[in-house]
Amino acid sequence: MFDMRDYEIYSLKNGIRVVHNRITTTKIVHCGIMLDIGSRDETPKNQGIAHFWEHMAFKGTRKRNAFHILNRLDSLGGELNAFTDKEKILFYSSIRDEYFERAVELLADITFHSIFPSSQIDKERQVILEEMSMYYDDPEDSLQDEFDNVIFKGHSLGMNILGSEKTVRNFKRKDFQAFVKEHLDTRKIIFSCVGNVSMEQVVKVAEKYLGSVPRMVTRKVRKNFSGYKPSEVVLTREVKQARCAMGRTSYKVSDHKRGTFYMLTNILGGGGMNSRLNMALREKHGFVYSIGAQFVPFTDTGLFLISFGTEPTQMKKSIELVKKELRKMRDQPMGVKQLAAAKEQLLGQIAMAEESNISFMIMMARNLLDLGKVTRLEEMFERVKNTTAIRLQELSNEMFDEEKLSYLIMEPTKANGSY
Repeated sequence: MFDMRDYEIYSLKNGIRVVHNRITTTKIVHCGIMLDIGSRDETPKNQGIAHFWEHMAFKGTRKRNAFHILNRLDSLGGELNAFTDKEKILFYSSIRDEYFERAVELLADITFHSIFPSSQIDKERQVILEEMSMYYDDPEDSLQDEFDNVIFKGHSLGMNILGSEKTVRNFKRKDFQAFVKEHLDTRKIIFSCVGNVSMEQVVKVAEKYLGSVPRMVTRKVRKNFSGYKPSEVVLTREVKQARCAMGRTSYKVSDHKRGTFYMLTNILGGGGMNSRLNMALREKHGFVYSIGAQFVPFTDTGLFLISFGTEPTQMKKSIELVKKELRKMRDQPMGVKQLAAAKEQLLGQIAMAEESNISFMIMMARNLLDLGKVTRLEEMFERVKNTTAIRLQELSNEMFDEEKLSYLIMEPTKANGSY
């Protein structure tokens, strides 16, 4: 039996929740402030502003300029970073435990006291436009984002996290201030921490730097996605390989089927070289260099995605091979040995992911925001062990119906014909 990670939760009077996992065998503390705000909270007119805000948090606060922010932890060998996704923004740091308080003070400063200096907005605008150019040059990144728009067409979940060139060029200081004021809610903020500091110390520091944040409540309500319709889209791009994304909507983060479907997706096209899709398309036929399947749950829906690249002349055959594997999973229940091996593989992957302290810090924050609790390793193990071949086959028939799949084909500009 694996040792369990013990965690403690504390709520500040303003609604911000603190979650901590103490580990005595490390000198590094990983901590972060996660906001339940993401690109899906934008509109077509301000798409990209959440990601731009993440960048601007490092560009100036009431008491620090950009240099002082970046140098505050870097000078001690620590790290300060952030990311934005569809539903979350996280500002986080990794530092030696003796500088834990300094890290928390800085995180609180950039999260709640950014002033969005106009001169820095203009500079960072160019950085983001360069980031967008890099993104468009990477067919793997752009393929998935383009596919999001196919699946969630007309909804903010389908919008690019980076925004559009038009919106990015037009953002001004007042736009950031308005977006923050409109969406910040202290009841939907988590301070998460993993490291060799006591819960008492974590609470003391959190009270000092986060407890003084005024209580904020947003009236904004996320619009749930509905009305998915399968579709097929073909794009031409300046790429050498043809690329394909295929999939559909799937289960939300709180759905009881989520764990089983994650296992099913892992069997089909997870990170292991022995996944069914990799064995069929790469090892047996040599059609692809890599192929994978992903399941991304959101608070109201989810995304199931298969993606790969191949020669344009092999696209049709590759898609047929993928469909063949999906049919097998619908029609044939896994054998006893196959199921046992799949379970052991997934248990190992979960255990290894648990070893990453920074990943665990992020996972605790997400779980608290989305589920109201932290899912324990033992609970995840039990779900995997209790999964049956019949249940996997039932989900395969529910999710792998070819009539309900959407396709996005990205063809080289000079390719003749499509799939």
